[in-house]
Amino acid sequence: MLRFVLCLVPCFAWAQVEQGPANAGFMPEFDGQTRTDSLPASSIEVSIFSEGLDFPWGIAPLPDGGFLVSERGGLLKRLGADGGLVGIVSGLPDVAAVRQGGLLDVAVSPAFDTDRLVYWTYAKPFDGGTALAAAQGILDEITLTQVVEIFVQDPVLNSGQHYGSRIIPTQDGVWITTGDRGSPELAQGDNTVGKIIWIDRDGPRVWSSGHRNIQGATVRDGTLWTVEHGPRGGDELNQPEDGLNYGWPVVSYGINYGGSDVGDGIAVSDGYEPPVYYWDPVIAPGGMAAYPEDGAHEAWRGNLFVSSLRPGGVMRLELDDGHVVGEEHLLADVGRVRDVEVLDNGDLLVLPDALGADILRVSPLP
Repeated sequence: MLRFVLCLVPCFAWAQVEQGPANAGFMPEFDGQTRTDSLPASSIEVSIFSEGLDFPWGIAPLPDGGFLVSERGGLLKRLGADGGLVGIVSGLPDVAAVRQGGLLDVAVSPAFDTDRLVYWTYAKPFDGGTALAAAQGILDEITLTQVVEIFVQDPVLNSGQHYGSRIIPTQDGVWITTGDRGSPELAQGDNTVGKIIWIDRDGPRVWSSGHRNIQGATVRDGTLWTVEHGPRGGDELNQPEDGLNYGWPVVSYGINYGGSDVGDGIAVSDGYEPPVYYWDPVIAPGGMAAYPEDGAHEAWRGNLFVSSLRPGGVMRLELDDGHVVGEEHLLADVGRVRDVEVLDNGDLLVLPDALGADILRVSPLP
Protein backbone atom coordinates (compact mmCIF):
# COMPACT_ATOMS: atom_id res chain seq x y z
CA MET A 1 0.00 0.00 0.00
CA LEU A 2 1.30 3.42 -0.91
CA ARG A 3 2.21 5.70 1.94
CA PHE A 4 3.43 9.25 2.08
CA VAL A 5 4.02 11.68 4.90
CA LEU A 6 3.30 15.37 5.16
CA CYS A 7 4.59 17.09 8.27
CA LEU A 8 3.61 20.71 8.67
CA VAL A 9 5.81 22.81 10.89
CA PRO A 10 3.81 24.74 13.51
CA CYS A 11 3.86 28.50 13.15
CA PHE A 12 2.50 31.36 15.21
CA ALA A 13 -1.23 32.03 15.14
CA TRP A 14 -3.17 35.28 15.23
CA ALA A 15 -2.36 36.40 11.70
CA GLN A 16 -5.50 36.56 9.58
CA VAL A 17 -6.20 33.35 7.69
CA GLU A 18 -4.94 33.56 4.10
CA GLN A 19 -7.61 34.14 1.45
CA GLY A 20 -7.80 35.85 -1.90
CA PRO A 21 -9.56 39.15 -2.54
CA ALA A 22 -13.26 39.22 -1.64
CA ASN A 23 -15.85 39.14 -4.41
CA ALA A 24 -18.35 41.28 -2.51
CA GLY A 25 -17.78 44.42 -0.45
CA PHE A 26 -19.93 43.50 2.55
CA MET A 27 -18.73 44.13 6.08
CA PRO A 28 -19.26 41.30 8.58
CA GLU A 29 -22.07 41.76 11.07
CA PHE A 30 -19.78 40.93 14.01
CA ASP A 31 -16.10 40.33 14.73
CA GLY A 32 -14.90 36.91 13.69
CA GLN A 33 -17.72 36.26 11.23
CA THR A 34 -15.19 35.90 8.41
CA ARG A 35 -11.39 35.84 7.87
CA THR A 36 -10.65 34.85 11.43
CA ASP A 37 -7.19 34.22 12.90
CA SER A 38 -4.93 31.63 11.34
CA LEU A 39 -4.30 28.62 13.56
CA PRO A 40 -0.87 27.07 14.07
CA ALA A 41 -0.23 24.47 11.39
CA SER A 42 -0.95 20.88 12.41
CA SER A 43 1.74 18.22 12.12
CA ILE A 44 0.13 15.34 10.26
CA GLU A 45 0.94 12.07 8.54
CA VAL A 46 -1.03 11.24 5.40
CA SER A 47 -1.42 7.74 3.97
CA ILE A 48 -3.71 5.99 1.51
CA PHE A 49 -6.50 4.05 3.21
CA SER A 50 -8.46 2.75 0.21
CA GLU A 51 -7.80 2.96 -3.52
CA GLY A 52 -9.76 3.42 -6.71
CA LEU A 53 -13.17 4.87 -5.82
CA ASP A 54 -15.11 6.83 -8.43
CA PHE A 55 -16.35 10.18 -7.13
CA PRO A 56 -17.01 9.02 -3.55
CA TRP A 57 -19.66 11.18 -1.89
CA GLY A 58 -20.32 9.96 1.65
CA ILE A 59 -18.83 7.55 4.17
CA ALA A 60 -20.36 5.83 7.19
CA PRO A 61 -18.39 3.85 9.79
CA LEU A 62 -19.66 0.39 10.76
CA PRO A 63 -19.27 -1.20 14.21
CA ASP A 64 -16.92 -3.89 12.84
CA GLY A 65 -14.39 -1.22 11.85
CA GLY A 66 -15.42 -1.21 8.21
CA PHE A 67 -17.24 1.46 6.19
CA LEU A 68 -20.00 2.09 3.69
CA VAL A 69 -18.96 4.49 0.92
CA SER A 70 -21.34 5.95 -1.67
CA GLU A 71 -20.20 6.77 -5.19
CA ARG A 72 -22.10 9.46 -7.04
CA GLY A 73 -22.52 7.18 -10.07
CA GLY A 74 -24.85 4.93 -8.04
CA LEU A 75 -22.74 2.28 -6.29
CA LEU A 76 -22.66 1.72 -2.53
CA LYS A 77 -19.50 -0.11 -1.49
CA ARG A 78 -18.68 -1.90 1.72
CA LEU A 79 -15.04 -1.61 2.79
CA GLY A 80 -13.25 -3.61 5.44
CA ALA A 81 -11.34 -2.13 8.35
CA ASP A 82 -8.21 -2.31 6.19
CA GLY A 83 -9.82 -0.30 3.37
CA GLY A 84 -10.22 -3.31 1.09
CA LEU A 85 -13.42 -3.89 -0.87
CA VAL A 86 -15.78 -6.35 0.85
CA GLY A 87 -18.43 -6.01 -1.83
CA ILE A 88 -20.92 -3.82 -3.69
CA VAL A 89 -24.17 -3.45 -1.77
CA SER A 90 -27.33 -4.51 -3.61
CA GLY A 91 -30.91 -3.41 -3.04
CA LEU A 92 -30.70 0.29 -3.82
CA PRO A 93 -33.54 1.96 -5.76
CA ASP A 94 -32.94 3.54 -9.17
CA VAL A 95 -30.60 6.54 -9.02
CA ALA A 96 -30.39 9.41 -11.53
CA ALA A 97 -26.67 10.10 -11.93
CA VAL A 98 -27.00 13.42 -13.74
CA ARG A 99 -24.71 16.43 -13.26
CA GLN A 100 -24.53 17.00 -9.46
CA GLY A 101 -27.11 14.29 -8.79
CA GLY A 102 -26.63 10.61 -8.12
CA LEU A 103 -26.13 8.51 -5.03
CA LEU A 104 -25.26 11.07 -2.38
CA ASP A 105 -24.88 10.66 1.37
CA VAL A 106 -24.90 7.47 3.44
CA ALA A 107 -25.24 7.08 7.22
CA VAL A 108 -26.09 4.35 9.73
CA SER A 109 -28.47 4.35 12.66
CA PRO A 110 -27.07 5.19 16.11
CA ALA A 111 -28.49 1.77 17.11
CA PHE A 112 -27.02 -0.06 14.10
CA ASP A 113 -25.76 -2.93 16.27
CA THR A 114 -29.36 -3.93 16.92
CA ASP A 115 -31.50 -2.45 14.11
CA ARG A 116 -28.99 -2.70 11.16
CA LEU A 117 -30.58 0.43 9.62
CA VAL A 118 -28.77 2.30 6.84
CA TYR A 119 -29.92 5.67 5.46
CA TRP A 120 -28.99 7.30 2.16
CA THR A 121 -29.94 10.22 -0.06
CA TYR A 122 -30.06 10.22 -3.84
CA ALA A 123 -31.44 11.88 -6.96
CA LYS A 124 -34.65 10.03 -7.81
CA PRO A 125 -35.65 9.91 -11.50
CA PHE A 126 -39.11 11.04 -12.63
CA ASP A 127 -40.61 11.69 -16.04
CA GLY A 128 -39.48 15.23 -16.80
CA GLY A 129 -37.02 15.65 -13.94
CA THR A 130 -35.53 14.49 -10.68
CA ALA A 131 -36.08 15.02 -6.98
CA LEU A 132 -33.86 14.59 -3.96
CA ALA A 133 -35.01 11.52 -2.05
CA ALA A 134 -34.00 9.64 1.09
CA ALA A 135 -34.49 6.00 1.97
CA GLN A 136 -33.67 3.49 4.66
CA GLY A 137 -33.04 -0.24 4.61
CA ILE A 138 -31.68 -3.08 6.71
CA LEU A 139 -28.14 -4.18 5.85
CA ASP A 140 -27.36 -7.90 5.72
CA GLU A 141 -23.67 -8.19 4.79
CA ILE A 142 -23.84 -6.59 1.30
CA THR A 143 -27.60 -6.67 0.74
CA LEU A 144 -30.21 -4.07 1.67
CA THR A 145 -33.67 -5.38 2.50
CA GLN A 146 -36.95 -3.82 3.67
CA VAL A 147 -36.08 -0.65 1.75
CA VAL A 148 -38.48 2.21 2.52
CA GLU A 149 -38.55 5.69 1.00
CA ILE A 150 -38.77 8.23 3.84
CA PHE A 151 -38.62 11.53 1.92
CA VAL A 152 -39.08 12.86 -1.62
CA GLN A 153 -38.46 16.52 -2.29
CA ASP A 154 -41.35 18.46 -3.80
CA PRO A 155 -41.59 19.76 -6.50
CA VAL A 156 -39.86 17.57 -9.07
CA LEU A 157 -37.59 19.77 -11.20
CA ASN A 158 -35.83 19.45 -14.54
CA SER A 159 -32.51 20.46 -13.02
CA GLY A 160 -29.32 18.59 -12.26
CA GLN A 161 -27.92 20.89 -9.59
CA HIS A 162 -28.11 21.91 -5.92
CA TYR A 163 -29.47 18.68 -4.40
CA GLY A 164 -27.69 19.19 -1.08
CA SER A 165 -27.49 16.67 0.57
CA ARG A 166 -26.55 15.11 3.92
CA ILE A 167 -28.54 12.80 6.15
CA ILE A 168 -27.97 12.80 9.92
CA PRO A 169 -29.72 10.07 11.95
CA THR A 170 -30.20 10.62 15.70
CA GLN A 171 -31.95 8.73 18.47
CA ASP A 172 -35.08 10.87 17.98
CA GLY A 173 -35.24 11.37 14.22
CA VAL A 174 -33.36 12.21 11.04
CA TRP A 175 -32.19 15.50 9.52
CA ILE A 176 -31.94 15.82 5.73
CA THR A 177 -30.31 18.86 4.14
CA THR A 178 -31.40 20.01 0.69
CA GLY A 179 -30.59 22.64 -1.92
CA ASP A 180 -32.58 25.08 -4.02
CA ARG A 181 -32.18 22.94 -7.20
CA GLY A 182 -31.07 26.04 -9.11
CA SER A 183 -34.38 27.83 -8.48
CA PRO A 184 -33.48 30.29 -5.69
CA GLU A 185 -37.01 31.66 -5.21
CA LEU A 186 -38.21 28.22 -4.09
CA ALA A 187 -36.00 28.42 -0.98
CA GLN A 188 -38.53 30.92 0.46
CA GLY A 189 -41.62 29.05 -0.73
CA ASP A 190 -44.05 26.55 0.77
CA ASN A 191 -42.22 23.42 -0.39
CA THR A 192 -39.24 21.24 0.57
CA VAL A 193 -36.69 22.95 -1.70
CA GLY A 194 -33.87 24.92 -0.05
CA LYS A 195 -34.87 23.58 3.35
CA ILE A 196 -33.61 21.35 6.14
CA ILE A 197 -36.07 18.54 6.75
CA TRP A 198 -36.69 16.81 10.09
CA ILE A 199 -38.26 13.35 10.08
CA ASP A 200 -39.54 11.61 13.20
CA ARG A 201 -42.44 9.29 14.05
CA ASP A 202 -44.85 12.04 12.94
CA GLY A 203 -43.30 12.17 9.45
CA PRO A 204 -41.28 14.84 7.63
CA ARG A 205 -41.56 18.58 8.22
CA VAL A 206 -39.49 21.69 7.45
CA TRP A 207 -36.91 22.40 10.15
CA SER A 208 -35.41 25.58 8.63
CA SER A 209 -35.63 27.46 5.34
CA GLY A 210 -33.74 29.87 3.10
CA HIS A 211 -30.82 27.59 2.21
CA ARG A 212 -28.97 27.55 -1.12
CA ASN A 213 -27.15 24.20 -1.21
CA ILE A 214 -26.22 22.41 2.02
CA GLN A 215 -23.60 19.75 1.30
CA GLY A 216 -22.18 19.44 4.81
CA ALA A 217 -23.81 18.64 8.15
CA THR A 218 -22.77 17.19 11.48
CA VAL A 219 -23.84 17.11 15.10
CA ARG A 220 -21.53 18.74 17.67
CA ASP A 221 -22.47 18.52 21.36
CA GLY A 222 -26.01 17.57 20.38
CA THR A 223 -26.44 20.58 18.05
CA LEU A 224 -26.80 20.49 14.26
CA TRP A 225 -24.17 22.41 12.27
CA THR A 226 -24.23 22.86 8.48
CA VAL A 227 -22.18 24.38 5.68
CA GLU A 228 -23.70 25.54 2.41
CA HIS A 229 -22.58 26.91 -0.91
CA GLY A 230 -23.00 30.59 -1.64
CA PRO A 231 -22.76 32.02 -5.17
CA ARG A 232 -19.56 34.06 -5.75
CA GLY A 233 -18.70 34.50 -2.10
CA GLY A 234 -20.95 33.83 0.82
CA ASP A 235 -20.35 30.18 1.65
CA GLU A 236 -21.92 29.81 5.10
CA LEU A 237 -21.42 27.94 8.35
CA ASN A 238 -24.71 27.80 10.24
CA GLN A 239 -26.17 26.34 13.40
CA PRO A 240 -29.71 25.94 12.07
CA GLU A 241 -32.52 26.24 14.60
CA ASP A 242 -36.03 24.92 14.30
CA GLY A 243 -38.41 27.34 12.56
CA LEU A 244 -35.83 29.94 11.51
CA ASN A 245 -35.09 31.37 8.05
CA TYR A 246 -31.50 31.71 6.82
CA GLY A 247 -32.22 34.18 4.08
CA TRP A 248 -31.37 32.80 0.66
CA PRO A 249 -31.92 34.45 -1.82
CA VAL A 250 -33.12 37.58 0.00
CA VAL A 251 -29.80 38.11 1.79
CA SER A 252 -26.34 36.82 0.93
CA TYR A 253 -22.70 37.69 1.62
CA GLY A 254 -21.94 36.88 -2.03
CA ILE A 255 -22.82 38.12 -5.49
CA ASN A 256 -24.18 36.32 -8.55
CA TYR A 257 -21.69 34.57 -10.84
CA GLY A 258 -22.10 37.29 -13.45
CA GLY A 259 -21.23 40.00 -10.91
CA SER A 260 -24.74 41.34 -10.25
CA ASP A 261 -26.31 41.66 -6.82
CA VAL A 262 -28.16 38.81 -5.18
CA GLY A 263 -31.68 40.16 -4.65
CA ASP A 264 -31.45 43.75 -3.44
CA GLY A 265 -27.73 43.43 -2.75
CA ILE A 266 -28.00 43.17 1.05
CA ALA A 267 -26.36 40.72 3.45
CA VAL A 268 -28.41 41.46 6.58
CA SER A 269 -32.12 41.98 7.12
CA ASP A 270 -34.63 41.56 9.94
CA GLY A 271 -36.25 38.15 10.01
CA TYR A 272 -33.26 36.30 8.54
CA GLU A 273 -30.54 34.60 10.56
CA PRO A 274 -26.91 35.61 9.90
CA PRO A 275 -24.33 32.87 9.35
CA VAL A 276 -22.03 31.97 12.23
CA TYR A 277 -19.17 32.29 9.73
CA TYR A 278 -18.79 32.90 6.01
CA TRP A 279 -16.14 32.67 3.31
CA ASP A 280 -15.49 35.14 0.50
CA PRO A 281 -13.92 33.95 -1.76
CA VAL A 282 -15.64 30.61 -1.45
CA ILE A 283 -14.28 27.27 -0.31
CA ALA A 284 -17.12 25.37 -2.07
CA PRO A 285 -17.84 23.25 1.00
CA GLY A 286 -18.54 19.54 0.88
CA GLY A 287 -19.02 17.35 3.93
CA MET A 288 -18.06 18.15 7.50
CA ALA A 289 -17.26 16.41 10.77
CA ALA A 290 -16.94 17.36 14.42
CA TYR A 291 -13.90 16.30 16.45
CA PRO A 292 -14.96 15.00 19.87
CA GLU A 293 -14.16 17.01 22.99
CA ASP A 294 -12.38 13.92 24.32
CA GLY A 295 -10.72 13.08 21.00
CA ALA A 296 -7.24 11.61 20.89
CA HIS A 297 -5.54 14.74 19.51
CA GLU A 298 -5.83 17.49 22.11
CA ALA A 299 -5.23 20.40 19.71
CA TRP A 300 -8.23 19.37 17.58
CA ARG A 301 -10.75 18.76 20.36
CA GLY A 302 -14.09 20.42 19.66
CA ASN A 303 -12.99 21.56 16.18
CA LEU A 304 -15.05 21.34 13.00
CA PHE A 305 -13.51 19.95 9.81
CA VAL A 306 -15.03 21.13 6.51
CA SER A 307 -14.04 19.62 3.18
CA SER A 308 -13.43 22.01 0.29
CA LEU A 309 -14.04 21.50 -3.42
CA ARG A 310 -12.36 24.78 -4.34
CA PRO A 311 -9.54 25.53 -3.60
CA GLY A 312 -9.62 21.98 -2.18
CA GLY A 313 -8.36 20.32 0.98
CA VAL A 314 -9.95 20.53 4.42
CA MET A 315 -10.64 23.56 6.61
CA ARG A 316 -10.16 23.14 10.37
CA LEU A 317 -12.25 25.54 12.45
CA GLU A 318 -11.69 26.19 16.15
CA LEU A 319 -14.80 27.27 18.06
CA ASP A 320 -15.32 29.17 21.28
CA ASP A 321 -18.82 29.68 22.67
CA GLY A 322 -20.37 28.97 19.26
CA HIS A 323 -18.09 31.35 17.32
CA VAL A 324 -15.19 30.58 15.00
CA VAL A 325 -11.94 31.85 16.53
CA GLY A 326 -9.37 30.20 14.26
CA GLU A 327 -8.99 28.49 10.89
CA GLU A 328 -6.39 26.24 9.29
CA HIS A 329 -6.21 24.97 5.70
CA LEU A 330 -5.13 21.31 5.71
CA LEU A 331 -4.18 19.23 2.65
CA ALA A 332 -4.13 22.25 0.37
CA ASP A 333 -2.42 20.25 -2.40
CA VAL A 334 -4.79 17.26 -2.70
CA GLY A 335 -7.45 18.96 -4.85
CA ARG A 336 -11.23 18.66 -4.49
CA VAL A 337 -12.42 16.98 -1.28
CA ARG A 338 -16.03 15.82 -0.98
CA ASP A 339 -16.23 14.53 2.59
CA VAL A 340 -14.32 14.05 5.83
CA GLU A 341 -14.90 11.58 8.68
CA VAL A 342 -13.43 11.45 12.21
CA LEU A 343 -12.36 7.97 13.32
CA ASP A 344 -12.56 6.60 16.84
CA ASN A 345 -8.77 6.75 17.19
CA GLY A 346 -8.69 10.46 16.31
CA ASP A 347 -7.54 10.11 12.70
CA LEU A 348 -9.46 11.58 9.75
CA LEU A 349 -10.59 9.89 6.56
CA VAL A 350 -10.73 12.26 3.58
CA LEU A 351 -12.68 11.54 0.37
CA PRO A 352 -11.27 13.28 -2.74
CA ASP A 353 -13.85 14.11 -5.41
CA ALA A 354 -12.31 12.39 -8.42
CA LEU A 355 -12.48 9.40 -10.73
CA GLY A 356 -10.32 6.62 -9.29
CA ALA A 357 -9.93 8.51 -6.00
CA ASP A 358 -7.89 7.22 -3.07
CA ILE A 359 -9.40 7.72 0.38
CA LEU A 360 -6.75 9.34 2.57
CA ARG A 361 -6.06 8.70 6.24
CA VAL A 362 -4.81 11.79 8.11
CA SER A 363 -3.06 11.06 11.38
CA PRO A 364 -2.14 13.95 13.70
CA LEU A 365 1.37 13.72 15.12
CA PRO A 366 2.17 14.53 18.75
